[in-house]
Amino acid sequence: MSKIRIGIIGYGNLGRGVQLAVKQNPDMELVGVFTRRDPSTVQVNDASVGVFLVEQAIDFQDKIDVMILCGGSAKDLPEQTPQIAQNFHTVDSFDTHALIPEFFDKVDKAAKASNKISVISVGWDPGLFSLNRLLGEVVLPQGNTYTFWGDGLSQGHSDAVRRIEGVKNAVQYTLPVKEAVDRVRNGEHPTLSTREKHTRECFVVLEDGANQEVVERQIVTMPNYFADYDTTVHFISEEELQQNHSGMPHGGFVIRSGESGSKEKQLMEFSLKLESNPNFTSSVLVAYARAAYRLGQTGQSGAKTAFDIPFGLLSPKSAEQLRAELL
Repeated sequence: MSKIRIGIIGYGNLGRGVQLAVKQNPDMELVGVFTRRDPSTVQVNDASVGVFLVEQAIDFQDKIDVMILCGGSAKDLPEQTPQIAQNFHTVDSFDTHALIPEFFDKVDKAAKASNKISVISVGWDPGLFSLNRLLGEVVLPQGNTYTFWGDGLSQGHSDAVRRIEGVKNAVQYTLPVKEAVDRVRNGEHPTLSTREKHTRECFVVLEDGANQEVVERQIVTMPNYFADYDTTVHFISEEELQQNHSGMPHGGFVIRSGESGSKEKQLMEFSLKLESNPNFTSSVLVAYARAAYRLGQTGQSGAKTAFDIPFGLLSPKSAEQLRAELL
């Protein structure tokens, strides 16, 4: 059986996680890593995997089946995904929820023009959590859905802080408000604002000479990331960041609280507790790369989300195996 040939665009935490995830899937092989850095400075610890400039990706049209894009949602993916979709099936984890409809339309246009499949915004949220929000709504149409994130380190929000001028390094933690969670689990149906559900906490290392007040103001007023939350910013040393904030845990839960036909209280909950946010997200991306390849084989094209892809296409097992083993 021929293997699905994978390429990685961007080799940060998520890209490294994709490399590890591909190794866990025998029906796939990693062909190349594409980076904006000097390829000679990127170590992938696998002699069979080449490292190339992003501009060289065009030379691999006949050698790679699916490109997995591992850049950030703030700056990288809005430009990279439509561009790479002109020549490859793609998968990405674009996670700026408010901008997904606009992003979808832009990618859909590029992918349809090239007769390619582009699976956008898959990870655990958006992605797996999106599916559970949908499932909760259709099973319990009378009710409310609540999504809580954390405690955990957010890659996308951390990346957004690091891109602010004057910031040398930074991490951001999302924390659910315990009182709000308890009310939902108790069967209440509170109307909760964004600010009432979560708080955000940033730990920032400044560049020499950077203005602390200016950086803090840019963080707490950043639209789509921090403006709607109570955000605390701590300025710390590089040593403290490395010592106390080098891990990447995360998690969260989706709760659907509703009533069934005779007004019985029903509660559906899906939760994740992750020791490594990027390595889990990368595993989701790799599963959807399989689905992208299979959809492409049927002649379909355009942008797709988690809502558009049957679960069975994510599995290396045949439909017959799935019916016999998991149904």
